[in-house]
Amino acid sequence: MDAKRSLLVAAGAALLLAAAGSLAPKWLLFLVTLAFSHGLAVLGVVVLTRGGGATFGQGMFFAIGAYAAALLPEALGVQDALLRTVVGTLAAGLAALVFAPLLARYRGIFFAMLTLALSMVLFGLLSKSSALGGSDGIPVPRPTLFGAELAGEGAEWWLFLLTMVCTVLAGWAVAVYWRSAAGLLALATRGNALRVEYLGASARASLATSFVLSGLLGGLGGALTALALGHVEPNFTNWTTSGEFVFVAVLAGYQSVAAVFVASLLLEIVRSFSNLYFPNTWQLVLGSFLLLVILFRPAGLGSLWVGRWRKRRAPPAAVPTPPAAPSAGAAP
Repeated sequence: MDAKRSLLVAAGAALLLAAAGSLAPKWLLFLVTLAFSHGLAVLGVVVLTRGGGATFGQGMFFAIGAYAAALLPEALGVQDALLRTVVGTLAAGLAALVFAPLLARYRGIFFAMLTLALSMVLFGLLSKSSALGGSDGIPVPRPTLFGAELAGEGAEWWLFLLTMVCTVLAGWAVAVYWRSAAGLLALATRGNALRVEYLGASARASLATSFVLSGLLGGLGGALTALALGHVEPNFTNWTTSGEFVFVAVLAGYQSVAAVFVASLLLEIVRSFSNLYFPNTWQLVLGSFLLLVILFRPAGLGSLWVGRWRKRRAPPAAVPTPPAAPSAGAAP
C-alpha cells in the first residue's frame, strides 16, 4: 500500500471513528481515549523493537510528555490542548535525542537495562520532588481547544477527537516510515546489524533514529493521557507502566500499525470488565490471554490479517512447462 492510499485509509478511519464517538457514551469515550493514547506509547515500543532495540523504559518518555503538558499552563500560560500535546511530544523527543548516541552503542539486554535505569532515575526524581507533587503527582489544568474551553458534556468528545486525530496521523506516519528506505534499514538492523555495517550503512544511526521516534510517540501518548485523566504522577515512568507497554507490544506484534491499537483497546476492555467482575484475578485473565497469543500467534495479532493480505497480493506461482515428447525417429 503506497503513501497516498495509506493516507486515504487513515482519513476514512478518522471519519468513521469521529462518527462513532459522537454516538458513544461517556464511559466508552474515556476508555477508547485512554486506549489510543496508551497505544501511541506502545507504537513507540514496536518501532524500536522493529529497529533492533528492546526497551523497558518507555514510561520515561510517557511521563515526560505528560508532565510537560501538565506544567505548560503554569510555566508559560499555554492552555491550548493541541499546543500542549505538541510541546509534550517534542520534550520527550528531545530527551530521546540526548540519550540516543549513548544507547545506540549497545544491543539486547544491555540496551533494555539502560532504558530501564533511565526510567527509574526519573521515577525517583519525580517522587522526591515536592515542587512536582512528590509521589502524589499534580493536577492537570483543564485545556482549551482553539480558544474554546473544554467543559461540559462535550469535553470528553473533543478530547477523544484530538486523540483520534493524533493517533491516525501518527499511525499513518509510522506506516509510511516502515516502507521507506530508513524503515527498511531499521528492519535490516534488527536482523543483522553487522551485515548492515558491511554494506556501508550505520546500524548505530538507524537504532538511534528508532529510539528518537519511540521517544516522540511515547511523549505524544503521555501528553494525551494527561489531558484525558486530568492528573499526572510518577507512576507514569515506573517499570510497571513500561512493562504494560511491552505487554501490549508483544500482543500486537510488529507487522501492523492497526494491531497496536487493537491490542491496546483489547487490554483496556479486558482490564475494565475484569476489574468489575473479577477484581482480584484480572491479572490472571490478562496473563492467560497473552500465553494463548504467544502459543498460537507468536507473531502477534497483526499476523491474523497481514499474512492473508500478503498471500492475496503475491503473484501466482508460475506453472512449469512439461518437456516436449521425443519424436518417433529420435535416438533413445
